This record gives sequence, structure tokens and C-alpha cells, in this order.
Amino acid sequence: MIMNKSRLLIATLVIVCGLTACHDSITNLTPESTLTEANFFKTGEDLERAILGTYNSYQQRYPRNWLLFEAPTDHIHKSEYDHIGGLLQIDQIAFHPDNGIFASFWQQNYNGIFRANSVLLNLDKPEDMPGSVRQRIEGEARFLRALIYFDLVRAFGGVPEITSRVTIEEAKQMPRASAERIYDLIISDLEFALSNLPGKGGIESGRATTGAAAALLGKIYVYLEDYETALTYLNQVEAMDYMILDDFGDIYSLENEDHDEGIFTLKYIINQNGNILPSDFIPYFGVEGYADLGMQIADLSWQLHQKFDEEDSRKDVTITETWRQPGSTDEPVWRPYPSKFLVPHIGRNTSGLDLHVIRLAEVLLLKAEALYYTNDPEGAVDYINMIRERAYGNSDFNYTTADIGSEDDFLDVLLLERQLELALENERWPDLVRTGRFMTELATIDRTQNLTVNLDVQPHHALFPIPQREITESDALEQNPGYN
Repeated sequence: MIMNKSRLLIATLVIVCGLTACHDSITNLTPESTLTEANFFKTGEDLERAILGTYNSYQQRYPRNWLLFEAPTDHIHKSEYDHIGGLLQIDQIAFHPDNGIFASFWQQNYNGIFRANSVLLNLDKPEDMPGSVRQRIEGEARFLRALIYFDLVRAFGGVPEITSRVTIEEAKQMPRASAERIYDLIISDLEFALSNLPGKGGIESGRATTGAAAALLGKIYVYLEDYETALTYLNQVEAMDYMILDDFGDIYSLENEDHDEGIFTLKYIINQNGNILPSDFIPYFGVEGYADLGMQIADLSWQLHQKFDEEDSRKDVTITETWRQPGSTDEPVWRPYPSKFLVPHIGRNTSGLDLHVIRLAEVLLLKAEALYYTNDPEGAVDYINMIRERAYGNSDFNYTTADIGSEDDFLDVLLLERQLELALENERWPDLVRTGRFMTELATIDRTQNLTVNLDVQPHHALFPIPQREITESDALEQNPGYN
């Protein structure tokens, strides 16, 4: 099959639907026919189905983002039930170009990019589509392409920039674009999306909006340390119709999925379009009242566990400390596990819980960061305290400017709050890398109360290796430093 010969680019030659499935809604994953560009994209309905296929690509990959963005950190560690090849290396920060996890992440991301590109390259074919609909679909495709490239650039640095059709031979000659160029593409895509997407409530839940575009732009500019520009977009989001929920436990609950804290949320339906995320973390033999079986691929690290205060409501939502096997009458035993995403479901990959890619709490923490670096420490503390007051139910645990007397003090406070608020939401590794703290924070980790591990973390680990099979099949891709 051609895809085995050129995993990077072949998907540009095939219509979105032929890669996995076309869908008549975001959460209906019933496969339809395999089609090519020659006989597809004739109607506005075709284009709608194609953009939903692009959402699906991201939706399918996202539940396992933790393999790259949480597994190498002090939040979780590989369990005895691990069955994913390459996870031990990532757990030990012994990254290698032959690791299949990196290869799968690369391929899945480019699959999504090619889907988005197929939509963008065929926007003018349907003759029955109003201009406003065309602009909205282009905004969705460019938002999704930006989101995917953001994951890639955070993982690997510069990557090939694909925005048009290329042949297999052209693909072999395509080098990596610089990280700066990829960020320029991301920003350009998001600016278009911001100007052409509907606002909150103006489109089906689970699809991109102006709020999602503005929030991601604000986040991008924080990563680029352009804090003044970041504030422009973060302020826009704050002025929109979003709000912090009163109860942290309501963020991930089946009863309250379309809530006002979610800014870009992936939709799942139990037993139809489920996700595997809760099962990855819960005990292998299940959790009484929730699931008969778990995967238990990763266990909770004591390093994270001990950072939660007892008074912090996020602790009991994020972590369950005792367990007993379903059906047993024994007393529960001490066996902490991550339960943040646990909702009742049957089987191991059927959870119907929606997953938030970005929510207002993170926007407020990003704004705190931007305020601090634009010489407003008082404002920074105020925004961090907005999150803490929800967590503790009062202001007794609020910070003051005295707690952030130096930049290191501020980063201690900010990163701790991001750690507790966004635990297992795929922010820990990127946070430690972008703040330059990954080497010190991850050199020694308390895996359990009785086991401390020392890891050989090196500067080049800030970027993951380019998958070796991509290097081998290319005449132009260069490996990241430290992995040759």
C-alpha cells in the first residue's frame, strides 16, 4: 500500500473520507464509502462531511496525547500492566527515534493536517454553498490545522510545512520548516479563523468558534513570550460568554458536559463514539459502580499526589485514594489512582465523557502569566487566586504579591497552580519545557511513597526525536540534535 512508502504525504492524494470515515455529525462515526477527490467535494454537504472527518481525526488521537505530554513527567508513570511498546522509554526519558509512540503521533497528526488541507484545497468546488458557509468551513479547517501543528511544533520543533498537494517524490525532498515558520502558519490560520468562525452558541457544540480561536492565539503568544499580544486575545476570551464553574467536579461530568467553562471541547458518546482515556488510568480490574475493567497503563505518581492540600476540592476529583475490586465485600484498600475522567461506562474504550482541549480556567492562568511579564504582579496574583478560590471554596488560601517576590517564586506558584488545575490535561510536559524547568523538576521523582527514581534528563530532551522511519524514507529530513 502506498501509505507505507510515504506516511508523511500520501494522505493529500486521498479524500478525507477514504482515510477513515465520513460523518453526518461529529459524534456519529459510522464509516461511509471510500471516495477520491475526483468524485467528491461536489456539494456543500460533501464539504460539511469532510470537515467533520477532520474533527474526527483529532478526536480519535487526543485521548492518547498523554503518552507524550504527561508520561515523561512527575504526574504518572508506567504500570505493571503497560502493553504499549515504547512507553517504558518515555517513562524513563530515554527517548529514541525508533520509538513507535513518536512515529504514531507524527503520522496521526499529519493525517489530520491532510484532511484539513483537502477541505481547504476544495473549497471552491461546490456550487451550491453560500459564501458565508464557505468562510465558516475554511475557518474550521484552518483552526484544526493550527491546533494540530501546535501539537507537532511543541513535540518536535520545526516540522515539514504542508499546505498544498505534493507528490511522493516531492515529499521526499521536503525539509523541516523552522519552528518560527510553523508558528507563523499557526497564527495566520488562527487569525483567519477568529475573523470567520461563529461565536459561542452559533454552531454545533464541539466545533470551533471565535472563542476557541482567540484562546488558542492567546496561548500561542504566551509560548512565544509576546505577552502584550497574548493579553489582547486572552482579554477577548474573557469578555465572551464563558464562566468558571462553581464546582470543579462539574468540569468533567456526564450531567454537565456543555457547560460555560469549556471553550473547545471534543464530543464523545458512550458505546458509539467513545474514548479510552478513563480506562488508561483506572485499576485493571475496574472500579465499582463505574467500569468492570480498566487498562491501568499508567499509575499516579506520589510526586503529584502529595502536592494537593486536603482542603483543595481538586484533590478528590483528580485522585481516588482507595479501591476494592468490583463485586468484593472486602474493605477498600489504599490504592490511589487518577479518577478525574472517570464516568460510568462499559468496556475499555466506550467512555462518553467529553474532553476539554482548552477551557476558561487555563485562559485565566495564561492571563496571569502574561500580566506578570507585563509588569503587573498584582493582576497576576488576582487571576491565579480566581482559580484557587474555586478550588478551596474561599479566599483563605489566596496568594499575595509577597509570595512572588522573584521570577522563580512566580513560576513556582504558577506552575503549581497549573499542575493542580490541569493535571492529566496534557499541559505538564510543555509547561516544564517552555519554562526551562524540565531538567530540574524531572531529575528526581517520587513514583510512590517508597520509590524515588533518578532520571538522566538532558537539554536535548526538550524536543522529541523525529521518527526514524520518516528520516529513512526522506532525502531531506534532519534529526533533532542529540539523537543522531
